[in-house]
Amino acid sequence: MNSKSIYCHGDASKIGVLLVNLGTPNAPTAEALRPYLKEFLSNSRVIEVPRVIWWPILYGFILPFRPKRSAEKYAKIWLPEGSPLKVHTERQTKLLRKALQAHYKNAPLVEYAMNIGEPSIAAVLEKMQQQGCDRILILPLFPQYAASSTAAAIDGVFTALAKMRNQPALRTIKHYHDYPGYIAALAQNIRDYWASYGQPDKLVISFHGTPRANLDKGDPYHCYCQKTGRLLAEALQLASNQYQICFQSRFGKAQWLMPYTSDTLIALGGHGVGRVDVVCPGFVSDCLETLEEIAMEGKDLFIRAGGKEFHYIPCLNERADWIQALVDITREHLAGWDNLEPLQESLQLSRKLALQLGAKD
Repeated sequence: MNSKSIYCHGDASKIGVLLVNLGTPNAPTAEALRPYLKEFLSNSRVIEVPRVIWWPILYGFILPFRPKRSAEKYAKIWLPEGSPLKVHTERQTKLLRKALQAHYKNAPLVEYAMNIGEPSIAAVLEKMQQQGCDRILILPLFPQYAASSTAAAIDGVFTALAKMRNQPALRTIKHYHDYPGYIAALAQNIRDYWASYGQPDKLVISFHGTPRANLDKGDPYHCYCQKTGRLLAEALQLASNQYQICFQSRFGKAQWLMPYTSDTLIALGGHGVGRVDVVCPGFVSDCLETLEEIAMEGKDLFIRAGGKEFHYIPCLNERADWIQALVDITREHLAGWDNLEPLQESLQLSRKLALQLGAKD
C-alpha cells in the first residue's frame, strides 16, 4: 500500500479536479513511440482481441515496425513546446484552474494526467492527495463516452486507487456530448472560421472510430457521436445534404464504425465537390489524429480524388467559450461538496469572467 497516503488528524481537506486525456509520447522518435504504443495497445479496453491472438501480432508485427512510422507522423506536427495534445491539455488545465479561482473562496486544486504516458494518473493522484485532496472529480476529456477512451481512463484511476490505503472520495463524469455549452462552442468555432474563410460545399464531421463489434456489444459511443453531429448541424442551421458524419482512424482489418472518413473524402472529391471543410468534435485538443491524419492525409486524399479546396477547422483548444463550458460542467458536478463556498460577488464575477472570455453583454 502507498505509505504516502497515511491519514493525519487535522489535515486540511481539499477538493480536486483531475482532467484526464489519452496520452502522448515524450518525443517524436521511434525510441519514445515504442513504449508508448506498447502500453496503449496492451490495454484490453483499447484492443479487445484475445491475448493469445493479439500478443503475437503486437510483438511480432506492430512494435518492431510501427514506432518508426508513427514517429515520422508525430515529427510533422510536433510543437517547440512538445506534443500538441499535451500543450493544449496543459493550457486548458491552467485556464480552468484560473476560472474556478474566480468562483470559490477555496478553489479546487486542478491538475491533469494522461492515461498513457506522462504525467501518469497514479503520480498525479498521489500529488493531489499529498496536497490534501480527499475528494476528487475526474473529468475525462472525451465528450462522447466510449469504453476504449473514457472507461479506459476511469480504469486507470481505479487501478491507482487500488494501491492507496486512504482513498479519496471520487466523482466521475461519463460524457458531455450534448452539453449545451459544448455544442455552442463547437458551433461558434465553425462560424468564426467561416466568417474568415467562407463556407464550404460540404461540412464533414469526423469522429474517432471504434470497431463495429463494440457497438454490437452495447457501447453507446456511436449514438453519442450521432447526437453531437446532429445538434451541431442544427446549431449551424445546416440541411441534411450540407454535412456528413463519419469516422476516422480505422486500425486493422475488422469492420469499424462507418462511413469511414477516408472513403468519404475520396468520394466527395470524385463526385466533384469543390470545397470540403472537416471538423473533429470528438477531440477537444488538436493532436496527431487531427493535425496529421485529417489536415494532411485527409487533404491529400480529397485533392487526389478531384476535390478543389480542403479546409481543416481546428479543435476547441483554448477557446474562451470552451473553457467556460468546462467551468460550467465542472461546477455542476462539484455541487453538494462542502468547502466550495461561493464568493459573495459570485454573480458579478461570473458575469465579468464571461465577458472576458468573449460573451456578449
